[in-house]
Amino acid sequence: MATRSEPPNSWSHSTWTWDAPVIPRPPEISPFYRLWLGFMMARIGIAVVLLVVLGGLMLIHFAPVNPWQIALCGTYLAAALAVRIFTRPAAPGRASDPQWVSTIGIDLLAFSTLHFLQVANLNYSPLFALPVLTAAVLGSALLALGTAAGVTLLLLVDAWLQSLEGGDPASKLLQAGLAGGGYFVVAFLANQLATRLSREEEAARRSLSAARTQTHVNEVVIDTLTDGLLVVGPDWRIHAANPAARALLAWQAREAPASLALVSRPGWKPLAALAQRTYQTGGPQRAELTLELGVGERLHLRVRTRLTPPHDAYSETLCMMFLQDLREAEAQLRTEKLAAMGRMSAAVAHEIRNPLAAIAQANALLAEELTDPGQQQLAGLVGKNAHRLSQIVEEILNLARVQAPSTDWLELDQVAASLVGEWERHTQSGPRLQLQLRTSPAWAAFDGEHLRRVLVNLLDNALRYASRTPGAILVATDVLAGQARLQVWSDGAPLDASVQRHLFEPFFSSESRSSGLGLYICRELCDRHGAVLTYARSTAPDASGRDGNSFTVAFRTRTQVLPGGAPFATIGA
Repeated sequence: MATRSEPPNSWSHSTWTWDAPVIPRPPEISPFYRLWLGFMMARIGIAVVLLVVLGGLMLIHFAPVNPWQIALCGTYLAAALAVRIFTRPAAPGRASDPQWVSTIGIDLLAFSTLHFLQVANLNYSPLFALPVLTAAVLGSALLALGTAAGVTLLLLVDAWLQSLEGGDPASKLLQAGLAGGGYFVVAFLANQLATRLSREEEAARRSLSAARTQTHVNEVVIDTLTDGLLVVGPDWRIHAANPAARALLAWQAREAPASLALVSRPGWKPLAALAQRTYQTGGPQRAELTLELGVGERLHLRVRTRLTPPHDAYSETLCMMFLQDLREAEAQLRTEKLAAMGRMSAAVAHEIRNPLAAIAQANALLAEELTDPGQQQLAGLVGKNAHRLSQIVEEILNLARVQAPSTDWLELDQVAASLVGEWERHTQSGPRLQLQLRTSPAWAAFDGEHLRRVLVNLLDNALRYASRTPGAILVATDVLAGQARLQVWSDGAPLDASVQRHLFEPFFSSESRSSGLGLYICRELCDRHGAVLTYARSTAPDASGRDGNSFTVAFRTRTQVLPGGAPFATIGA
């Protein structure tokens, strides 16, 4: 059986028989064409037999045969060959068609001529069955009955002519009438049978087309499932597996050979045991399994199974296994929890903002009336923490606001120099901060105010962990593979692996006095503009060889200068 050309990981690379190609059937191999071809070959065969029989009788002088009768058979053979070679069948069931009439007419003309002349004293009446069947099977009911009527009239006329020469006319006419009635019955039955078969074939073709369409839809759906799907037989042989299942099980085979079973690989034996339990109980099963796919490589799965009901006595009950990676399920659950927590945090922050502003304002008014140094220190502590809470509330609200960013084309080096200078004057970082910018312009697609927030957050984070030596914080710009990049490097201590895994998650911080939203907001702002924010432990960009923590923003960019000196967006200090 031919198969379609599919990708190696396609669901259809299985041992199931419904993986058959959908090839449009050419008209030359349709059942109607084959019937037409059979009748045309029968006409040619009859013409050859008549030619050979009459020619042989004429040569041996066994019966009186004239040359023009041989010529008639030859002409009929030539006409039959011409129809077979130069014509194609018309649509079946037409009430009137010149092709059928001419074909049937030639048969009637040739056979009636031979029959009336009683050539070689042979009975040619059985030959009339050919045009009657041709009209009944390939034509309409009207054409079939009309042909039968024509043949009956010919037989009755021949019987009448014979009765004029002598003999009992009643018996001859009765015999001709019975033969004609037989042709009517044959025409009617053959036409009804052909019509019914044609309807059933059309219905079967439509059902097959619908089944194939549904099969292809099912294949597409199964191929795009994120969960893995295995179909296993009672002998643990794998009948089919979708791409997700192949990826989960680290299955690199191009196809599923008949010999490949779940028990053939040691790491898959828990799946085989679950399939066996499903067959034994006859009901669906659920389990969380751990598969040993390799040295130190474990896969935690949530597996659901169910059996397919047998459709008939010849079908096999199969076990369908749905595989879900527990890591992805847990990640999705965490995402949903974070989304719910974010909505709740935004609502709480909105309710806190106004009371917090009132507390800060009342504390400021109270501080103006206090003269005792201890009380002033307490008021200052209250004001400092109220300001910190206000910043956290504002960050949460800014994160919850979904705003469409207005992207500008920024000249990265100029904007970075302006923002870094502004931050340096605000924090009084002095020589601890150094710049390393390009001499040629690099363009980055980003909103100016959003870039300010990203860079200030990264610099604040670097200042918190950097040493006090000169050049402890470096800000550098460069272009790599046509992509503009902004790098903030600091000589802080390496981050723990546990911290790196959650570095860009919201509300995660290794500092008790931090909201844990800074890096998360930076990542979100970069994602909105098509930029990528990454962390790495790398050497300093000044080629000093020092190790440190590096945060890099890779922008969507165009490195060429705008034509005609077009203005670009900048941010002033």
